[in-house]
Amino acid sequence: MDVIAKTRELGAVIQQDERYLNFTKAREQNEKDDALNALIAKLNLIQMSYQQEDMKDTPDENVKAGYDREFREVYDQVMQNPNMIAYQTAKQEVDEMMQYVMQLLSLCVNGEDPATCEVPEPHDCSCGCDGCSGCH
Repeated sequence: MDVIAKTRELGAVIQQDERYLNFTKAREQNEKDDALNALIAKLNLIQMSYQQEDMKDTPDENVKAGYDREFREVYDQVMQNPNMIAYQTAKQEVDEMMQYVMQLLSLCVNGEDPATCEVPEPHDCSCGCDGCSGCH
């Protein structure tokens, strides 16, 4: 059994997963969204302008603050774009799937039974984990 061949099989299965397909579709929608791409290009220009100002011997802090404000305003517009929202949601789902896969592989590498090991469920711990042993 070749580990690399099996990894490639896993990669093919991942690419067939609905979460991956949703992510690919969302990425394609972002690429087709001219308004979104114009905002992203504007962000890049603002960032370059800020960096150029910052590299001066005596940068103007007011100019930098203006670029910072403008950057945040345009960034907010980017993040409110429906295609970007869909992309972020789909990316989060793929990231979570990959984290789960990596944790499962880690358990197997550490000697757990691949057929029965389970990744612990994440939980919200409000106690800070200082006084209990249930958060491991």
